[in-house]
Amino acid sequence: MTRNLVFLLAFLWATYSLQAQNSPDCRSAIPVCADAPILNFADGGGDIDDFDPDVIRQSGCLEKGSVASANIENNTSWYVFRAGTGGQVGFDIEALSDTAEWDFALYGPDVDCGDISNGTAQPIRCNYEVNDTRFTGVGVNPENGQAGQPFVKGSQNTYDEWIDVQPGEIYYLLINNYNTNFDGDPEPYSLTFTGNSVDADQDNALDCTLRDEFLGLDIVACEGDPDIVLSALNSPAGPDIANVTWSVDYEDDGVIDAQLADGPGETEFTVVSPISGRYYVEILTTLATTITDDILITWYGVPVLDRVDILDDLSDQNNIQVFVQGDGDYEFAINNGPFQDDSIFRDVPPGINTLIINDKNGCGTTEPIEFLVVGYPKFFTPNNDTFNDTWQVKGIETLIDPVVFIFDRYGKLLKQIDETSLGWDGSFNGRPMPASDYWFRLEYSRDESGIVVANTIRAHFTLKR
Repeated sequence: MTRNLVFLLAFLWATYSLQAQNSPDCRSAIPVCADAPILNFADGGGDIDDFDPDVIRQSGCLEKGSVASANIENNTSWYVFRAGTGGQVGFDIEALSDTAEWDFALYGPDVDCGDISNGTAQPIRCNYEVNDTRFTGVGVNPENGQAGQPFVKGSQNTYDEWIDVQPGEIYYLLINNYNTNFDGDPEPYSLTFTGNSVDADQDNALDCTLRDEFLGLDIVACEGDPDIVLSALNSPAGPDIANVTWSVDYEDDGVIDAQLADGPGETEFTVVSPISGRYYVEILTTLATTITDDILITWYGVPVLDRVDILDDLSDQNNIQVFVQGDGDYEFAINNGPFQDDSIFRDVPPGINTLIINDKNGCGTTEPIEFLVVGYPKFFTPNNDTFNDTWQVKGIETLIDPVVFIFDRYGKLLKQIDETSLGWDGSFNGRPMPASDYWFRLEYSRDESGIVVANTIRAHFTLKR
């Protein structure tokens, strides 16, 4: 038995060396199909931590652990598959060594690595239980016939329930060896897809055209993340390569901007942060056939504010719009309020406000940014309680030559103030004015594209006592 196991592992190692390529990172997950078992090895957690150890301590049933050096990922493989037909799908993960302890988490449908990394997407199937068989997965354990059930800690059932898929849905599968690779070598396993949809049409149950996208699905990464290594060895040609050519379209506008590498030994190309673009590979096989693929890689950084435009200040409702440098997927919050996708805020209070911009890809959040809205209080209460005791145009100091005239309802001028004034205290010739509505006229100049334009604003406010 031992001799046979040694022979099997030697055979698998040869197969792995010639054909299989492991990806320990979600962003470079290997596209797979159900037409044949997958033999692979896992060794290490990859170039990046798919779960921020300072933020994400648990993803489904997989936990970080109690010690500082612990992590959700240990020795991992990431796969991505797309359903080709509807129906039931499962999989068997078989340990091919006596020392590995295989766990898994399945994410989907139609999530991406950013959702998984920041904890937005949680596994729909997950298991880290241990039993006396060599298998874990989704569906039915082929060794003891135990049917999958919802994960329950301590159940010793290493199988979860079948998933029902619809054509076109995309799923990510994380396979993790929780144990240390005791002998220092990668631990082997096999992955076989199962289920009634696979039984009915093994070649099409999972969309095998996804496997032709051997560079992987488009990647969104953060500036400062480790470089991304693209491999031509994941193509259907495997190692049977006569020549490889890499090129890039930086603007993703259909025009190739540069050839990056060319030669029989250029089987890998490293994309360095923050050089975004669509990267192309053309492979000439030893059989003189050509295989091509491309992948869009976009790097994002911490958002940088371009400007805040006041759409209609000095009105009953102050509205603003936020502009950010560059392209990205951002959300915005002002004055410690909730984040929103819309960059327009309505009814912003006059005066100093704070803005925070968050990159929804998880690439960073700005520190609070102050901006000023020129406006006026809709009421004031001059009762000497130190709250709203005077009335003044807020942000008046940003205007050119401002003057404010305050009138009663009959048009009588009561007060004239400017940017140096503390404001109106609600009196006229030393006598308190009654509670009522009062009107003001603001005259000022504003520099618009280098031309100073005179403006006049008329509105009213309320004195309350």
